[in-house]
Amino acid sequence: MADGEGWKGGGVPVRPSVSLRLLRLLPQGAISMVWGRLAEFRLPRKLQGRVNRGFARLFDVDLADAAHPPEHYPTLSAFFARTLRPGVRPFPLHGGIPGSPVDGIIGACGPLEEGIAIQAKGITYPVAALLGGGSDAERFRSGLFVTIYLSPRHYHRIHSPLGGVLREARSVPGRLLPVGPDSVRSIPDLFPRNERLVTLMERGALDMAVVAVGAFNVGRISAAFDLGWNGPDGRGVTNRKGGREIEVRRYDPPLPIERGQEIMAFHLGSTVVLLLGSAGGTLPRLAPGLRPGEEVRMGSPLLQGPVAD
Repeated sequence: MADGEGWKGGGVPVRPSVSLRLLRLLPQGAISMVWGRLAEFRLPRKLQGRVNRGFARLFDVDLADAAHPPEHYPTLSAFFARTLRPGVRPFPLHGGIPGSPVDGIIGACGPLEEGIAIQAKGITYPVAALLGGGSDAERFRSGLFVTIYLSPRHYHRIHSPLGGVLREARSVPGRLLPVGPDSVRSIPDLFPRNERLVTLMERGALDMAVVAVGAFNVGRISAAFDLGWNGPDGRGVTNRKGGREIEVRRYDPPLPIERGQEIMAFHLGSTVVLLLGSAGGTLPRLAPGLRPGEEVRMGSPLLQGPVAD
């Protein structure tokens, strides 16, 4: 059930657009692989600089906080995964308040009830399906979730919302369906169907999961916490070679993770789902203004107060 088959969420999806219905007929994996290869192709330096800057203009990329100008990056993929200047994404002063793991747009957020999260208005899915099964889903029967969509213009690296330890990671094979607003409103169980990299973390009694969901034309997802995930060529996590098994790595001892530390990166925009389990106690409410459609920046406070240590 790696790609969501056998799991059933709730709600009635809206009718997908004609373009989305046509897109679903295409070989998304093959097209995404070709796009990934093109994004990693090295052009002559001056030409590559023009391509990178043209992409920035086309998608209205904010370059003010980037560590380097577009001409610095040797490929389009490297430009997608650009770093930021130090200090431009501060986290809340209190170390117990989680910050947003990414720049992006809130797709959905709210309480987890009986292990169910909201995908879009009227559409839900089981957290167990998102995580790829296993007993860990019980840790998230209650708590909070935040779904953040990264468009091509956003900063593409994913950071830890809190300090703690990373005890397990899972590479879950699946589809590469689009994750834009039209898809989210019309494809049931979208996130559990798509390829994803799951990280399971703890901070004291608090359980956290940061899930990087793959999508159509996402070249790859790379891991910063364990470079072994990225393969012998360092290209990143991919399940597009026909593999159907979930790969699990448990870390003993767990890996120490600092708040704001980079843990993963997309090599084109997609979606991140953050889960906070409340089995260890009641969680503070979501931060004021955190609602679907709102922009967030990496480090922006997600809760009104700190979690219990």
